[in-house]
Amino acid sequence: MYTTTWCGYCVRLKWQLHREGIPFAEVNIEADEAAADLVMTVNGGNRTVPTLVFPDGTALTNPSITQVKAQLAA
Repeated sequence: MYTTTWCGYCVRLKWQLHREGIPFAEVNIEADEAAADLVMTVNGGNRTVPTLVFPDGTALTNPSITQVKAQLAA
């Protein structure tokens, strides 16, 4: 999960992932330029967070917990 320290949507999604018992790794794009570049690549040049990249290479930007669970089930 690509985040920033100030993103309220990130805080909400992290809480929901914890509540659902879904493990994730967090990468702060403000501290990792390569991560920021990746986020920009999957978001048409925008640094939009939260961005989740899944093991199969798919990505979701600012998803709901329902979207995350559906992607994980696919």
